[in-house]
Amino acid sequence: MTQPILELKELDVFYGPIQALKGVSLQINEGETVSLIGSNGAGKSTLLMSIFGQPRAAGGQILYQGVDITHKSSHYIASNGIAQSPEGRRVFPDMTVEENLLMGTIPIGDKYAKEDMQRMFELFPRLEERRNQRAMTMSGGEQQMLAIARALMSRPKLLLLDEPSLGLAPIVVKQIFATLRELAKTGMTIFLVEQNANHALKLSDRAYVMVNGEIRLSGTGQELLVNEEVRNAYLGGH
Repeated sequence: MTQPILELKELDVFYGPIQALKGVSLQINEGETVSLIGSNGAGKSTLLMSIFGQPRAAGGQILYQGVDITHKSSHYIASNGIAQSPEGRRVFPDMTVEENLLMGTIPIGDKYAKEDMQRMFELFPRLEERRNQRAMTMSGGEQQMLAIARALMSRPKLLLLDEPSLGLAPIVVKQIFATLRELAKTGMTIFLVEQNANHALKLSDRAYVMVNGEIRLSGTGQELLVNEEVRNAYLGGH
């Protein structure tokens, strides 16, 4: 069996005395789209951030391409092919679209910056229209597109997405997920944390359900879409 690109083994994470993640184990194979769903406060974002060592795991292991990165620096992790589009977008507000995209090349240098920027404009045509506009003047949906594009500028082998649909209008959410579907078709490995379980499960090859810092269920996206427990808890029972 081929080695997973990312594997978490019995991961424990604390915020002070509070245990946020309890013995979490999961794996992602190259070329897969895997989502982590669960209610607000379940620990989903904590899990994603802990891959980058913020917060640092108190127990267990994080393996990336078979290498233990549990205690590696965030810079090492980013330079070795993992990129994250964080929750709440967190673009550089006073910088233009182009400047934000260039910030995404920091882990790998700007050798491919020109061609990759063009690729981002093809993937997100709206960003090309706004290329000289400051990020703070853009809509939430445009900022989300920029955050994903900035992450892609480091040519990641693994893309981590934290709540890409949060706070966006339904039509924009559809656009974002259509773009993620295009990315998945190119063979990009995507790990998606998402409260919108319906969109996430339809996009995903496999998914995990997190409850109170623990993985409670896993299966293919399709299996979980029709799972009664998942439907009642996260899909409004329909």
